[in-house]
Amino acid sequence: MDRLSQHLVSFSAGLAMKGGKSKAESKTDARLKTKGAATERAGKKPSRKAKVAKDPNKPKRPPSAFFVFMEDFRQQYKEKNPNNKSVAVVGKAGGDKWKSLSDAEKAPYIEKANKRKEEYFKKLLSYNKKSNETTKSAEDESDKSKSEVNDDEDNEDESEMEDDD
Repeated sequence: MDRLSQHLVSFSAGLAMKGGKSKAESKTDARLKTKGAATERAGKKPSRKAKVAKDPNKPKRPPSAFFVFMEDFRQQYKEKNPNNKSVAVVGKAGGDKWKSLSDAEKAPYIEKANKRKEEYFKKLLSYNKKSNETTKSAEDESDKSKSEVNDDEDNEDESEMEDDD
């Protein structure tokens, strides 16, 4: 037998075996199994980030100039193509149109975006002031309760010291 036919025979024999996996596949399977076993033994669980509760009163971030442009573009595109239901097509057309605009044509959208950004920062400052006030008042209340408890303990300690004299 020549080399090619020997290779074919060994290949077909490998397929006929249980599972029919090649040597390379079985090696990768063995590696995966040992890695999985190692993490199980170590007691590690897959890491998932804890979801942080979002405050619904927090102001939303302002859109960029491109998204301000897209607001107008979507309306125009829907008027010209009322039968289009694909969001991807509208996004693709909007992106192409934005790229083709000159800086002078983009200027009004950039101005609108900057105005929205300023408004956002004003709202964010007032939001942060309000949230700081509420946390301060909560901290003051908790500090008072701690100090009252500590005062009572201090008084008890002093009275015990006087009794010992």
